[in-house]
Amino acid sequence: MRTTGRLMWVLGGSFLTVDLAYFIWSQLAGNFELVGLMTIGLSGALCLLLAFYFGRVVAANGEFEWAEDRLDANIDDGDPEVGFYSPWSWWPILLAAATALIFTGVAISPWIALVAAPFLVVCITGWVFQYYRGYFAR
Repeated sequence: MRTTGRLMWVLGGSFLTVDLAYFIWSQLAGNFELVGLMTIGLSGALCLLLAFYFGRVVAANGEFEWAEDRLDANIDDGDPEVGFYSPWSWWPILLAAATALIFTGVAISPWIALVAAPFLVVCITGWVFQYYRGYFAR
């Protein structure tokens, strides 16, 4: 992880250097373009943010070896438990439909998004609280 952090520092610095060169070059050419400048600059900022995060994780936990780096590791060593998924649940499908309606409303007409917003809230609430009622209540 320390190597990944160092790589991100170098990559972020490279992006910011290229961003500065892009800004100067566009000023000298007389056609200032904000989209490219922001894209390269935000890519550098993202790399620096990741480098800072990886550095803080290494500082807090110490250097450790990932399962992918060990020659004697099994497949299960790099496959942690990521959570629980309900295969019988209909809420993810309804949530996808509500989100599709929201995006359709943003693209076509805002009143569609206003009608779909309560449906989205109901779907999120149902998905979060699906284990509090019914046959699978805990």
